[in-house]
Amino acid sequence: MFLEQKATDVTTEDVLKGIEQLGNLDFSKIKMSSLIEKLVEWAATTGFKLIVGALIISIGFKIINKLVGRFMNVLEKREVDITISKFLKSLITVSLKVILVLPVLGYWGIQLSGIAALVASAGVAIGLALQGSLSNFAGGFIILFIRPFKVGDYIETSTYGGVVEQIGLFYTQLVTFDNKQILIPNGSLSNGSLINYSAKPTRRVDLIFCVGYENDIHHVKDILTKIVENHKLILKDPKPFIGVSAHSASSIDFVVRVWGNTENYWNIYHDLLEEVKITFDKENISIPYPQMDLHLKEVYKK
Repeated sequence: MFLEQKATDVTTEDVLKGIEQLGNLDFSKIKMSSLIEKLVEWAATTGFKLIVGALIISIGFKIINKLVGRFMNVLEKREVDITISKFLKSLITVSLKVILVLPVLGYWGIQLSGIAALVASAGVAIGLALQGSLSNFAGGFIILFIRPFKVGDYIETSTYGGVVEQIGLFYTQLVTFDNKQILIPNGSLSNGSLINYSAKPTRRVDLIFCVGYENDIHHVKDILTKIVENHKLILKDPKPFIGVSAHSASSIDFVVRVWGNTENYWNIYHDLLEEVKITFDKENISIPYPQMDLHLKEVYKK
């Protein structure tokens, strides 16, 4: 039979005991009227609180999302840096939801003071378990204030490279050129080495072109100079550099160093490769490639 209970505040221990009692019941010995009476009593106390608490969390989460959305619109109108705005969005959303859930847990009868005492007594173990997460959380603040990169920059670590899509509380999201998403812990980003290709407004494009020894190097240099001067994306200042860089085993190597805006780097790179090949073909400039010459010697027997 069910134990008689008064409609008082329900604690976690009471809920657990109730579940245990339900598991040990012999339903064949229970009258249907008594079972219905107890179910109604449970629904009027514990069940009602569970439903109300779930509704509060569900509605509260929707309100929080709308408030955060309006806050983001305000930041966007004031032209706040997108890196800061996205970081604040993650921080505010998580904080407000935690603040909402804690009172609901108290309403359900879960003793928060007991939880706090348990967390305090197991502080060392929890600290060790969350060491990586806390490091990532701190790394997010370091990235936000030191600003080694921002949203929209193309960065490269020792392992990955991509465009920064979002800097979150614990992870930074990168998107590769083939549209793959990469999540990198903020702790490793703040403590490791990385290359930011978008940090400066201009970049230098370095290319090497090889020609055969039989070609006139002055003619080759004039061709490369005209190609560079006619390219609209190449900057005039700093001045481009074109010159012989090496006498290789089978070729004369010319180095071409030009400057352009960072967003035009790859356009300049590929345009020069294509234009130089087309012009060399028109001007009959030979481009050496690996080959092997066989010399046969006939031996006469006396």
